[in-house]
Amino acid sequence: MDAAFCDRAAYLDGALVVADLHLGRAAASNVEFPLGERRDLADRLAALLDRFDPDEVVFAGDLLHSFGSVPRTVEETLAEIRGLLREAGARPVVTPGNHDAMLDAVWDGPTAPAYRVGDAVVCHGHERPDADADLFVVGHDHPAITIEGQKRPCYLAGEGVGGGADLLMLPAFTRLAPGATVNGMTAGDFQSPLVADADALRPVVRDEAADETLEFPPLGEFRDLL
Repeated sequence: MDAAFCDRAAYLDGALVVADLHLGRAAASNVEFPLGERRDLADRLAALLDRFDPDEVVFAGDLLHSFGSVPRTVEETLAEIRGLLREAGARPVVTPGNHDAMLDAVWDGPTAPAYRVGDAVVCHGHERPDADADLFVVGHDHPAITIEGQKRPCYLAGEGVGGGADLLMLPAFTRLAPGATVNGMTAGDFQSPLVADADALRPVVRDEAADETLEFPPLGEFRDLL
């Protein structure tokens, strides 16, 4: 799989792919102190644009969090994100997810149920796309893994686990999502129908401080070591 990983995003064939921003999650939270959602997302996205200089940025679903309303802060955050992409010369595309029922209220840019990037197809992953691909790149399940008592967001990569195609599942880009711990999950525990064999999924963890990507054995082998 010819992809580069950084800060919960993936870069392949000139496209930066991020999933599950869940804009407005901070507004829906019951905590009483500011969560800094906009600044965190915008600053991290700006750093990724500087690092990879992509031709396009594909938001792989669940750009929004709320199903029934859009907080004012979401429009402000989206305006800042679109400004960053415009300055970087990166074309935005959204592949809507199950949380994006109100997307039309705040987004008038390009959308597609599934978007082709080279030999890969990017989609949210909450349903099986009506497209053939060598590789599906998805979000939706917010994968994380616990290693030596520490929970970390992770990517999951597997050959032939997406209905015969390879699969790359991204962690949620928002850091407000706790993540689903995949250590003991079987295929039936995943929400995405594209996961046919959880044991074949290989966790990939980023050590951002060291700027290193750590690849582990498939879950079927790795569980005995955890």
